[in-house]
Amino acid sequence: MNRLIVMLRHFAGFLADIYRNRALVLQLTTRDFKARYLGSYLGLLWAFIQPVVTIMIFWFVFDVGFKSAPVDNFPFILWLITGIVPWFFISECMAQGTGSVVESSYLVKKVVFRVSMLPVVKMLSALVVHLFFIGVIFVFFLAYHVPITIYAVQVIYYSSAAVVLLLGFTWLTSALVVFLKDVGQIVDMLIQFGFWLTPIFWSLGMIPDRYQTVIKLNPVFYIIQGFRDSFIHKVWFWQHPLYGLYFWMCTGAIFVCGALVFSRLRPHFADVL
Repeated sequence: MNRLIVMLRHFAGFLADIYRNRALVLQLTTRDFKARYLGSYLGLLWAFIQPVVTIMIFWFVFDVGFKSAPVDNFPFILWLITGIVPWFFISECMAQGTGSVVESSYLVKKVVFRVSMLPVVKMLSALVVHLFFIGVIFVFFLAYHVPITIYAVQVIYYSSAAVVLLLGFTWLTSALVVFLKDVGQIVDMLIQFGFWLTPIFWSLGMIPDRYQTVIKLNPVFYIIQGFRDSFIHKVWFWQHPLYGLYFWMCTGAIFVCGALVFSRLRPHFADVL
């Protein structure tokens, strides 16, 4: 119980630090966003062009070429885009957040800088692109003359849930990768497996019921399904109370584990880097 109270105070202090240093966090986020595409002719536009091209390729192949059948009585491309947009955000945060400490080793040696903010900087950078693509979802639905209802406001909740999950995950992996370089490759493999094992391209109803429970153990499924519930199925998040409870218990465990590992290993970062 005492450890839980300490963790809650630690997290409250972390949030307070982000607020106090919001100008610095914003500056680092802007710099990270620019540095990633520095030297290219289109610059920052590449952050948006690459995912847009990916979506357009999927639309052409599956909707125009294969003429894929509707899923849940919705055009395949609308069903696909509501799953792939949150996945773009999740995979980007996992990949970039894991290497955030190693990449910014010059900041690790500054005593005054709170290193635990580095994964946040990567997440905020990815969040800018994520918000843009939420707008792309709206554009696609309007283009297909599908009405957008009040349920769509839930993307705020599901995106926030993803942020909490990813913060804990990247705290864990960004700390471990400093000492175990293999962690970066493991995360890359998790992203590849996660893409195909999460119902992004395929519907959960395609597999037998006994396997559906296994798929639902992946907390990312909660977020992907949540986006589809918001735009397609018209279901509120509180209508799945048991699965919501499971997600937050799982997310809470990852968050606490990530925070503990990061705080324990943080004093040794400078020695290794």
